[in-house]
Amino acid sequence: MKNSTIIFSIAFSALSVFTSTKNVTAQQIGLQLYSLRNEFKKDVPGTLAKIHSFNIKLIEGGGTYGLPMKEYQQLLKQNKLKMVSVGADFNQLDKNPQQVVENAKAFKAKYVMCAWVPHKAGDFTMQEIDKAIEVFNRSGKLLAENGIKLCYHPHGYEFRPYKEGTMFDYLASKTDPNYVNFEMDVFWVKHPGQDPVALLKKYPSRFLMMHLKDRAPGTKGNQEGTAPDETNVVLGKGDVGIAEIMMEAGKHKNIKYYFIEDESPHAVTQIPESLQFLKMLK
Repeated sequence: MKNSTIIFSIAFSALSVFTSTKNVTAQQIGLQLYSLRNEFKKDVPGTLAKIHSFNIKLIEGGGTYGLPMKEYQQLLKQNKLKMVSVGADFNQLDKNPQQVVENAKAFKAKYVMCAWVPHKAGDFTMQEIDKAIEVFNRSGKLLAENGIKLCYHPHGYEFRPYKEGTMFDYLASKTDPNYVNFEMDVFWVKHPGQDPVALLKKYPSRFLMMHLKDRAPGTKGNQEGTAPDETNVVLGKGDVGIAEIMMEAGKHKNIKYYFIEDESPHAVTQIPESLQFLKMLK
């Protein structure tokens, strides 16, 4: 291939990414607060100010780090941070979903995310997934009646084989999309051997939010929902395929928010780099 042809090919590829991700706006990009869990343990006001310094305005969290709700909300307001999605424990959704509703309303959040179904490590069973389906449909109905959308965040163990597909396929088929949808963490789709782009295409209306997270090349995957924190790298420097995922995600109008989640010990320095990468895609 001649040099001019190579240059044209590279330029065309870059243009394709640019035009396909333009539907994802900066106003949809936020931060999952778990990224700065270590910093919050030491200094809540300072950590929120740090997020503000990143020019981030949307956050996903749920707790107050031990502060009174009014004091925490004042800090959010001071740093121009809007809590649009809150986390909920599975057992809380099961035993006291009304409390989940009240917590979401306290933050004026319209989304609730559950990130884990309790199970014995290495042994996620159909009995547990059937329990999850019942809990999600029941609590999701209550949340929907209060104007809140419930999203389950798979962590990898849901992609074990089941019949002609996976346990996730079964979960998706048995949950009512009026009450239950999903938040895709692209790392935890790639890690168990799945393709995030293919999953978006397979379920074009079920993913309402995303966690953007990249994985160090050469990392060995598994279907256990576990990985060393150090395997989280700056977006675009890993093997998850963030650019291609964003290209596809930009076509899905139902995806409301994209939260950077960086579990690395170096998240404070990596988050600005990840933001810069996402800006390059636009």
